[in-house]
Amino acid sequence: MATLVYNNRPSVRPSRAAFSSVLNELLRDQQVAATTPGNSFVPQADVLESAAGFELLLPLPGVAKDTVAIDFQEGNLVISGERKAPATEGEEAPKFRRVETAYGTFTRTFRLPDTVDATAIGAEMTDGVLRVTLPFDTKKVTKHHIEVR
Repeated sequence: MATLVYNNRPSVRPSRAAFSSVLNELLRDQQVAATTPGNSFVPQADVLESAAGFELLLPLPGVAKDTVAIDFQEGNLVISGERKAPATEGEEAPKFRRVETAYGTFTRTFRLPDTVDATAIGAEMTDGVLRVTLPFDTKKVTKHHIEVR
């Protein structure tokens, strides 16, 4: 029979809050502190597939809708744009002390399968998220069973 030992003296065990604060302090010191914004960045993308087609979701907070361009070229979908950094020039302008937000231009390229109808691609930007719909081409036949007579 196994013996189970339980220590109910909380003063002997270190608290989780103390460990978490030490871990947070270690991780905080490892971040590189930049004082000037960058020139470019690569936004993250989520790709979803449904029965109707694909959907791309790119979170682009702070990117103006009119700076985003979407082009279809030779089977590739190219999404590009720019997130402008706050103005820091001039005597009265604030200065960057730490920069953790990515600024500058971006470009993402996605190779599209032949099953996507390029003429029906749509895009919408809501709440800082770019949603690109890529419907399947219903006129193209990608799979067909032929019965032998």
